Amino acid sequence: MAIRVLVVDDSGFFRRRVKEILESDPMLDVVGLAENGEQAIEAVKNLKPDVVTMDIEMPIMDGITATRKIMQATPTPIIMFSSLTTDGAKATLDALDAGAIDFLPKRFEDISKDKEEAKKLLCQRVKDLGSGRPVAKNNSSASAVVSRTAIVGSKQKSESAAVSTPRLTVKENLSTKIKLVAIGTSTGGPVALQKVLIELPANFPVPVVVIQHMPGSFTGAFSERLDQQCKIHVKEAESGDKLQAGVAYIAPGGKQMIVEKIAGQLSLRIVDEIPNQTYKPSVDVTYASINKVVPANTLAVILTGMGADGCKGATLLHQSGSIIWAQDENSCVVYGMPAAIVDAGIAEKIMDVSKVGASIVKRV
Repeated sequence: MAIRVLVVDDSGFFRRRVKEILESDPMLDVVGLAENGEQAIEAVKNLKPDVVTMDIEMPIMDGITATRKIMQATPTPIIMFSSLTTDGAKATLDALDAGAIDFLPKRFEDISKDKEEAKKLLCQRVKDLGSGRPVAKNNSSASAVVSRTAIVGSKQKSESAAVSTPRLTVKENLSTKIKLVAIGTSTGGPVALQKVLIELPANFPVPVVVIQHMPGSFTGAFSERLDQQCKIHVKEAESGDKLQAGVAYIAPGGKQMIVEKIAGQLSLRIVDEIPNQTYKPSVDVTYASINKVVPANTLAVILTGMGADGCKGATLLHQSGSIIWAQDENSCVVYGMPAAIVDAGIAEKIMDVSKVGASIVKRV
């Protein structure tokens, strides 16, 4: 059965273009078009699409307000189209707080320089998000943090599903002294990271490095937002940063973050290119670098995300004696990256995202 899509944008040209691209895939069916947020709310209610593509700036009612109202009344996976600007980044983060699941650049050439590849990526992203349905209504304010959606295959989860108890898949190693926490995530990561990092106290005793798949123009605004919300200091990573306890370093979008040791001090080096890497930043790249300098004393946590980035690097760390945790299926927006960790048999614990922060504090 085709995935039903509602396209929302105030530009008639853009609506037609997105409709044409999506319907080039036989698995996608555009069941409705809307030109503002008010129309979107009514269309979601009446058409019950599997996925909504939403513009941010529209007359009558903007996309952020519409997203919040849709998630309160008729929870549906929403993917935002965003401009890759500082203002666009802030608005997109507001949309994610409001309940949107994912975002893509509105200029397709920013998705991929190859037009056909950009079209395929758009269709695939919509199919990935349309393969399940939202769990819970979003009754939060824009600044609150709530668990909103779990989209895993075609499985549909109840609104009243209980938070899972952490599960062990390999023997728990309590003797390992943790010197670094390294978190990797992708789709759904901004909200998941917020839930995790706000649990860490100001006197958290080790550094934290974070690899979130995100455009370069977004990570600065994302870091600033987290810094305002968290007790620990959060910053966008820079070359030459010396890792300090109680500080979280966000890998810059579009670049790779390398952890190295200089004169006995853990430091960061930011590089533009590493051959044969799909993701920039890549969890695998950062984890592999960590394995060279803190091989047996890292707590690596993989949160929600598409694909399997992080599995190779986490396997190296596991083999060296470090500890690997994964977010559980029920609380993931997309159970891809954590599933790869679980399937590899290297996760010491598998837990609901609401338990990750407190568990990190207790373990460290």
